[in-house]
Amino acid sequence: MSKARQLAQKPSQPTGRKNMAYNGAMTVWQRGTSDDTASNNDYMCDRWQIGFTGLDGNVDWDQSTDTPNDDFAYSLKVSMDASEASLDAADRIHIQQKFEGQDLQHLRYGSSGAKTCTVSFWVKSSVAATYTLDIFQNEAVTNRVIGRSYTINTADTWEHKVITFPGDTSQAIENDNSEGLRLGWWLDAGSSFTSGTFSEDWQDYDATERIHSTTGWLESTSPEFYITGVQFEVGSTATEFEHRSFAEELALCQRYYYRIERTDSTDSNNAIGRGVADTYVGIGQVNSATVVYMDVRPPVTIRDTPTVDYSAVGDLVVNDGTGQNASAILIVGHKMLNHVFLQITPSANLTAGRACRAFLTAVGDFIEFKAEL
Repeated sequence: MSKARQLAQKPSQPTGRKNMAYNGAMTVWQRGTSDDTASNNDYMCDRWQIGFTGLDGNVDWDQSTDTPNDDFAYSLKVSMDASEASLDAADRIHIQQKFEGQDLQHLRYGSSGAKTCTVSFWVKSSVAATYTLDIFQNEAVTNRVIGRSYTINTADTWEHKVITFPGDTSQAIENDNSEGLRLGWWLDAGSSFTSGTFSEDWQDYDATERIHSTTGWLESTSPEFYITGVQFEVGSTATEFEHRSFAEELALCQRYYYRIERTDSTDSNNAIGRGVADTYVGIGQVNSATVVYMDVRPPVTIRDTPTVDYSAVGDLVVNDGTGQNASAILIVGHKMLNHVFLQITPSANLTAGRACRAFLTAVGDFIEFKAEL
């Protein structure tokens, strides 16, 4: 084979999905695009979790169109509606993303060949300070952690950061669908997380050594933090951000969270009461007058047995010819991850043996299946 042909056949960049981060361009928001009263460990932007304790004000997070350049349509914005009067030792706030262990085996943790990885991202904060990004290894034997500090030089200005982490040669990542690693961006924390000596080497977890320093973000007036363009890749160099189609990104996120929501009020069949344009959830069978079994097929294989939640009792209607609101929904007999078997209790008796369908009747009604790490 000629040298020219060899060069033509050699790829010019890594093939496949190089970015291990999910939803790094902040495009998928199945749960909604704004929450003014977030709770600890909540999700809003898909695959992005927020953690905090001991705060005086409410934590807000929103989909924002404030971005560093035209490469990105959205960023994730975190803000507070009140400042901390004083920072207590246990106060903290951070955002994080978790990864399945079975997706990280190529990193070769626990061996001399453990691979270096690089995290790159765009960030903007109302407070110029030294912040912390860490990798936390959540394992049954020992929790391990490595941190890196980075500086936001100018307040209210987008800056691009590149941070490299060596692989952990001491402890392997379990090869299953449980959490293997998490990336954590710390916005601020009290002395419970800063009083020790901050280390930039892999070590057994010590909370007091986790954060480089307090940033002042929580005590500042109207603090804001924006992030987008997150890439987590193998190697010691940051490459150009890998843009994925919305369809691909959505499918990756639906492994962990799947939501069916009524978003359209149009129903051309209301005149005859069939509700055909309502948002269908699934087809099932009336097992008895008070029990309906229904199979729901998510678009992708779910990570693990999910939990089910819904907007309110009565928002789901089961129809075997005469519609009845659902008064309870449970997941039962779940043995496969490519479908969810529901047991539904109707608000009034249905006819045993009939086929039935379930649908959402009003805009904003939803049913959701959660299998986050």
